[in-house]
Amino acid sequence: YFQNCAMKKDKTLISVNGLSRFYGKKRAIENISFDVCQGEILGLLGPNGAGKSTTMQIICGVIAANNGSVNIAEYDIHDAPKQAKQNIGFLPEQLPLYHDLNIDEYLLYSAKLRGVKKANLGNALSSCKKRCGLKNMGSHLIQNLSKGFKQRVGIAQAIIHAPSIIILDEPTSGLDPKQILDIRTLMRELSKDHSIILSTHILSEVEAICDRVLIINKGNIVLDQYLNKLLTSNNSLESVFLDLTGGNSS
Repeated sequence: YFQNCAMKKDKTLISVNGLSRFYGKKRAIENISFDVCQGEILGLLGPNGAGKSTTMQIICGVIAANNGSVNIAEYDIHDAPKQAKQNIGFLPEQLPLYHDLNIDEYLLYSAKLRGVKKANLGNALSSCKKRCGLKNMGSHLIQNLSKGFKQRVGIAQAIIHAPSIIILDEPTSGLDPKQILDIRTLMRELSKDHSIILSTHILSEVEAICDRVLIINKGNIVLDQYLNKLLTSNNSLESVFLDLTGGNSS
C-alpha cells in the first residue's frame, strides 16, 4: 500500500484507512487501506468471497466497519454520513430500476432522493441523459429497454446529483460487445469529472480503462499498482492475478 494521491499531487477524494469487518468470527476484510485520486479509475479485483463487496458496501455506508475509517471528499462516512453519501454515486450489480416508470420519471425520482434542488432538476436531468446517451429517450418505459440501455439508466441515476465519486459493480455484465464498448467509452468520459471505482470479474476490462488496479484476496490487499507499471511484455494482468490469488479464477 502507498499514498497514490500524495505521489501524484492530486486531490484525494476517497481515503480508506485500516478497514476491518467480521461476520461473527469470520473475517471478511482486515486492515484495508487505499486512496483514490480525482480523475482516477481504480479497478477492484478479487476472487469470489475475497472481500470486494464488503469493501464497497462500507465505502458507500451500507454497512459499518468493525475498525477503520472512510473519508469521502473529506467527509467521514460514519461521522458525517449525509454529506459523505451526497458525494457518492453507486451502481450495484443488480440494477435499482423501477420498470413501470419511464426514464424521465425514474431519473427525476432519483434526483429528488439525492436532494437535488427543484430549481436544478431540469438541468440535472438533461445533463445526465446527454452524458449517458439517453438524450431523446425520456418517455421510454424502462421495462422496454435493452439491457445495455438499462445499464445507461443505472449509470445516469448514479451521476444525476453530480457526485465526486462513482462506484460501479459489474457495469458491463451481460452486455453484447457493442454495448460493452459504449459503456467503457462512457466510463472514460465520466472519469474526467469523477473518481471511479470499478469492481469487475473481467480482467480485460480493467486493462482497457483503469489507471490502477487493486487486488483483494482473503480479505487483504495483495496488490495496489498502476497498470502502466504493472503490465510488461512478460507480465500480464491475468498472470499477476493468478499468482496473487493462488490460481483462483476471476
